[in-house]
Amino acid sequence: MNRKKILLICGSLNQTMMMHQISTHLRDYDVYFTPYFADGFLRILAKNGFLDRSILGWGSKFRAETLQFLNAHACELDCEGSKYSYDLVLTCSDLIVPRSIRNKKIVLVQEGMTDPENWTFHLVKNLKLPGWLAFNTSVTGLSDQYMRFCVASDGYRDLFIKKGVKPEKIVVTGIPNFDHAESYLDNKFPYRNYVLLATSDMRETLRFEDRRKTILNAIDIAAGKPIIFKLHPNENHQRAILEIREIVPDAVIFTEGNAHHMVANCDVLITKYSSIVYTAIALGKAIYADADLEQLRKLAPLQNSGSSAGRIAEVCSELVG
Repeated sequence: MNRKKILLICGSLNQTMMMHQISTHLRDYDVYFTPYFADGFLRILAKNGFLDRSILGWGSKFRAETLQFLNAHACELDCEGSKYSYDLVLTCSDLIVPRSIRNKKIVLVQEGMTDPENWTFHLVKNLKLPGWLAFNTSVTGLSDQYMRFCVASDGYRDLFIKKGVKPEKIVVTGIPNFDHAESYLDNKFPYRNYVLLATSDMRETLRFEDRRKTILNAIDIAAGKPIIFKLHPNENHQRAILEIREIVPDAVIFTEGNAHHMVANCDVLITKYSSIVYTAIALGKAIYADADLEQLRKLAPLQNSGSSAGRIAEVCSELVG
């Protein structure tokens, strides 16, 4: 049986879970998974521990979580896609497109909220530099190395076109993990009726944040109501915990856990920039965010009862044949 082969490139746990959901709808193909990877100089840096704060790092928690998840779900591994020649490749990030897959059919899947455009976005776009030099996701889609780009909503379709993505390559499918917010109401998270402060990785992506001001602002908004802190996966957790404890010594802080469940049980969400805001919007939560809430509502992922993974799989099947 010469079944066609598909490689799914993972990254963060969110990206990995999205890829796994899509894979369940690709039963007619031989499907393999790999952690996020690069070639050349970036691969050398990643292999030797210099990029362990990113999804590229061989010693990063992101790679460890990805491998743990894939092993737990008995997924077939092909690290860096080195074993086979693939008929199709799926990835949640085109900031890096290794040479080994550039001659393949590629489907790019939006992973969540994209970072706001800053000077690095314009530098990469105008000088046509590699996407990773932006140090954030604002340049998602600008590589043009893919055949289809599956996005969260019509609002995001318009946004990516405005950034320079070719309209004919975009397919509005919705995205897994953000397309069925109501399902998160059924959870075992033990807390209820609190203010949730979901931090962002602004400082890790070359943007300024006055974290002390962020915490004090949350205290004012809470007005005596309990505050729970959920730290962004990409940020320096040790530093963030020290900053919080200095102001709120007995704070409840989570570095891990299902953020969607935390949003489902909260009364108010406070965040700078985080994809989790879309779950809050879908569930009608009170929201305090740096971004324009009306714009966020236009961008909010389709709520299609969890059918996004199947729709993306259909896009893949059309390309593979």
